[in-house]
Amino acid sequence: MKVIIQIPCYNEEAALPQTIQELPRTLPGVDEIEYLVIDDGSTDHTVKVAQELQVHHIVRLKKNRGLAHAFSVGLDAAIRANADIIVNTDADNQYRGTDIEQLIQPILDGNADIVIGDRGVSNLEHFSPLKRHLQRLGSWVVKQAAGIPIPDATSGFRALTREAALQLTVLSDYTYTLETLIQAGARRMAITHVPVRTNPQIRQSRLIRNIPTFIAISIVTIVRFFTIYRPLWVFTVAGGILITVAIALGIRFLYFFWQSGGVTGHVQSLILAAILAIVGFQICLIGLIADLVAMNRKMLEEMLYRTRRSDAGTHKSNENQTANNHPVTCMDSANDYHELAD
Repeated sequence: MKVIIQIPCYNEEAALPQTIQELPRTLPGVDEIEYLVIDDGSTDHTVKVAQELQVHHIVRLKKNRGLAHAFSVGLDAAIRANADIIVNTDADNQYRGTDIEQLIQPILDGNADIVIGDRGVSNLEHFSPLKRHLQRLGSWVVKQAAGIPIPDATSGFRALTREAALQLTVLSDYTYTLETLIQAGARRMAITHVPVRTNPQIRQSRLIRNIPTFIAISIVTIVRFFTIYRPLWVFTVAGGILITVAIALGIRFLYFFWQSGGVTGHVQSLILAAILAIVGFQICLIGLIADLVAMNRKMLEEMLYRTRRSDAGTHKSNENQTANNHPVTCMDSANDYHELAD
């Protein structure tokens, strides 16, 4: 059993040593533990610090691509490094490394494919009331979209099996937290959560630069992935609302028609009702088409999963034939690997 702990980094030369220091060196039921740093185009000495700390694997991107891309590239690199379990944690030492033991336990017990670390958002002092509400909103969205009752769906402290990682495809440029859980729910993966602790905040979040921007991006992300994974529901609800308003206006027109015995002064309601009914019906038809497109997407995801699994199996077979030492690896892009000196 091999566990790889991946750490997406962007200009984390100051925080990385403490984060690495607190990571576990041994875990019950685990034979190997390795660390993977994903350098997301840092302009400081993050890579140099990672090398000095003797991190097993370093993935280096040429330019900053964002947290979601760094997370996705990290999964790919961990799979290529033959990880059986992949743990994702933050470089700013937000999460306590000692909690990784309980984070992976449901996977070791065979009860989960993905485990989310629940920070207890409502009790975090450094979270503003608005941020707490937004975190709860994200969890509610995941529950509605995927039927997963995770209290802290936006937590980046999570563990995944190799099979789960092979099946996830990150499309967002902003964050991976909600999207990957919605995908996992759609694929009927076993997902659970465990309580975890957090360390005192050492700096402001780089992902949430200001609340208005965070709200806007979150809304766009939520609407986008609701539409991707539940298109029929989204378009049927939207179309149904318009049709309901059209019916109400039609009833209003009939009421005044019967009361006054004519249509004078109320034709506008009839015209608007007709327009809304037509538009609502068209939106429902779009929902049917989108649902058919979603079926094609599922087939493409299955083909991508099989391709990844085959490629990962071939890579693992080749690795087993090589020496047991693990050189530090570096990647400039998603498909460009080369090795650094040991």
